Parts: sequence; C-alpha cells; structure tokens
Amino acid sequence: MPTLHDILREGRMVANHRPWPRAMVNARTWQMAAATAADGRLTLLGLWGDADVVHMALLDDQAGSAAVLSLECPDKRFPSVGRLHPPAIRLERALRDMHGLEPVDCPDPRPWIDHSGGAPYPFLSAEGDSLHQIAVGPVHAGIIEPGHFRFTVNGETVVRVEERLGYVHRGIEKLMRGAMLEQGAKLAERVSGDSTVAYALAFARAVEAALELEPPPRALYIRGLMAELERLANHLGDIGAICNDASFAMMHAHCGILRERVLRAAHGCFGHRLMRDCLRPGGVARDIDAAGLALLDALVTDIRRHFPALVKLYDNTASLQDRTVTSGILKPALARQFGAGGYVGRASGRAFDVRRSIAYPPYDELEFDVPSLTEGDVNARVWIRIREVEQSLSLIEQMMARLPAGPVMTAVTSRPGESVSMVEGFRGDVLVWLRLDDDGRIVRCHLRDPSWFQWPLLEAAIEGNIVADFPLCNKSFNCSYAGHDL
Repeated sequence: MPTLHDILREGRMVANHRPWPRAMVNARTWQMAAATAADGRLTLLGLWGDADVVHMALLDDQAGSAAVLSLECPDKRFPSVGRLHPPAIRLERALRDMHGLEPVDCPDPRPWIDHSGGAPYPFLSAEGDSLHQIAVGPVHAGIIEPGHFRFTVNGETVVRVEERLGYVHRGIEKLMRGAMLEQGAKLAERVSGDSTVAYALAFARAVEAALELEPPPRALYIRGLMAELERLANHLGDIGAICNDASFAMMHAHCGILRERVLRAAHGCFGHRLMRDCLRPGGVARDIDAAGLALLDALVTDIRRHFPALVKLYDNTASLQDRTVTSGILKPALARQFGAGGYVGRASGRAFDVRRSIAYPPYDELEFDVPSLTEGDVNARVWIRIREVEQSLSLIEQMMARLPAGPVMTAVTSRPGESVSMVEGFRGDVLVWLRLDDDGRIVRCHLRDPSWFQWPLLEAAIEGNIVADFPLCNKSFNCSYAGHDL
C-alpha cells in the first residue's frame, strides 16, 4: 500500500496551505487514499465539502504526519470513501445533506443532518426470533441534548442500537461564511459548551497558521492552563456521572464538588466559568495575574488532597466494579479503524494524543504521560480519565512554574490563506479547516468534533449488553450532540 507521501506526489500541491500540505488529486488517487485508510495504513481525520470540491484529511500515525486531499466534483459527485472505509459513511451522509455533493456507491443513502423529508426515518432492521424495538428520545429526561436511540432487543439483551442525530444542527458552518475573525472565534467556541477552550484554540491556531502568526510565549502557556482546566472539569464531572449511572451517588457528589471548584477557579482567573471569550487568534484576551496563579495553586493542592481518596473508593466498591468492569467493551481493532481519540480510543489501546503525537505549544516543552489501556470497557474509560486528571494537575504545575513574562497578544493582519489545525480536547482531537480571503473574512470553516468517530463505536460497544446498562455505557463515551450536529 502507498504511504501518505506517495499519495501526495500523485496530486498537485496547493500553495499557501499550512501547516499540513494539501494536494488536488484525481478520482483514482482519491480512491487509492480511501483504500489505504481501509487497510489501516492511514487514519481518516475528516471529510467535508466546499462548493464543488470534497476534502479528506488523513493521518499517517507511524510517520506522525498529516495532509489534506481535495477532489473537484464538477458534476456534484465523487467516489464514496465509505464504500471502502466505514468510518466515512456518516461524514458522507452529512456532506450530501449540507453541500449537495453525492458520494457515489455510498453504502448508506439515508439523510443524516437533514430532517426535512417528512417520511419516517428507516432505521436498520435486525432478524431473529422474539426481537422487539425500544424507541428512546430525542427528548430525554433531565437536561441532556436531543438524540434518538432505536434499540432492537431480545428480552433485555441489546441486539442492535442505532442513533439518529442532527436535532441540534444550527448551521454554524454557514454562519461562518463571510464572518470576520472576531465573529468566527465566537462561533467556534460556542460549537460545544463543554469544549469552549478546545474549539477556540483549534480555530485560533488555524487562523495563525493561515496568516503565519506566532502568539507571544506567555499567551501559549495561558492557553495551556485554560485547556487543562477544561479537561479537569470535564473529567471530574464524567467520573462522578458514570458512577451515578451505576447508582453510586456518593462519587457523583464528591466529584461534583471538585468540578465546581475547577469552574470557580476558571472564573476567578479568566472571568468566565467556561473561559468563553478569553482565547482569540493572536493570543489570549485575558492575562492571568498573581491572584489567579494563587487560585490555581490552591486548586491543584485541593484536588491532590481529595482525589486519591475518591479513586480508592471507586476501586474498592465491589458493587460499582460489578457494573463497570466488562460493560460496554470497545474492541481495540474497531478503535483503530475509526481513529477513536480521547479516552474512548486510549481505553481501547489507541494511544493517540495530539499534544504528544502532533505536538503544539506549550506541550512540546512539557513532560506528561499518555495513559493507555486495552480492556476497552466502562471501567477502562473511567481509569483513563482518572490518570488524565493526574496528568493535568502535573501540567498545570509545570506551566505555572514556567510561565514567561511579556505580552499576551500579537496583532492579527488581513491576508488570504488556507490552513488546518488539530488540538486535543477533553473528548479527543478537534479539527478545524479554514480559508480566508484578502480582507481577512472567512470563506469557509469546517469544524470536526471527535464525536463523529465515537458515536458509531457506542453502537458497537453496547451490543450484547442489557438495556439497563446503556446509560452507563453512553455516559462513559459522553459523545457531544452539539459538536456533532453543528
């Protein structure tokens, strides 16, 4: 099979696309790339449309390199990647809905984002005796986002579950077109509230790559502090919520207290609990002062004091372990095939972390481990979060100790350019592809959440489990609805 470098040589390189190369290819090379991804030599990072062109981002894990391939579609048709590589199927369905580009021979012709057809959605069927269906959602108890789950079960055992999403599609990519960078940054960080910093950072890095800007060193470290605070808050919340779905409310309460302390520290340092409107192209909009650093130091000390006891409680509670161990197993081969990132991938043996694998500042100057397990069950996904909490605490300490002095913003100029960026959010890798015109307006901005590759894996992980364990498995994945639906 060809390497990513070989595939790029088959195409025509596009100038001023940073930092990854982009090549215009023909249909034969496009299909060769799809076959190479299907063979496991490359990882699909994204697939999106742009007028009469379709784009595909690919990662060569072994070489640590990535690139974008582009195929012109003058007749609005292109060879389906999903025909050879299943992780592309949902991306192609969404691409068809939003851009009118038809993936020829796509195995699944159903709409995905578009709910306007009026006819009943044709869920996939399952054959066998004594099977019945259970419909759940899109409106759920509590305040979670909308999504429909159709279960086919035999007694209490799940034979198949299929998701239907798209209920919170807001047209963010359309709103991006023609927007100035300030408005684009606001839209990006509002894609998915729990990943405010991750999306803001990915967008900012894309702008900076397109314009060849370098933020001040102090800003890079402050961005890192924000990102690790966001990771801490979400992991602590998830650990407690998973335990709560296993009827162990004590862990939920104590983890909720620690999460609240993280959010309050974020507010004290940056003026907003989710750190919204704090990170911008060129640097950061808010510096951190001595009082803020003292808040972070106290937070780290507080979590280090209380979190180990919670970990011990989790590990020593037999009734809790009975629910999480061996439940919702995601096999490592599937995690690799779908390029699963974050705790979903790392709990199933795919030790990919953008901070390490395609390092960016300030992580290229810091020391940290990327925890990985192979069991792939709910318990493994909890333990990955536990270890990442520990790593985040260490990273915050390192960044505070090394925080340089100086300005926190570089002036942003107006010029045309194209770029791609990828950063590590708490769920996994967030990708942004961007094109700017002469006036610095956004011509096209594509944002890809890690949940695109994790939602299908939840369907696989729940098979063979009982219906009552679905909330537990679902929470252990904690995929984003809003980030997926855009």
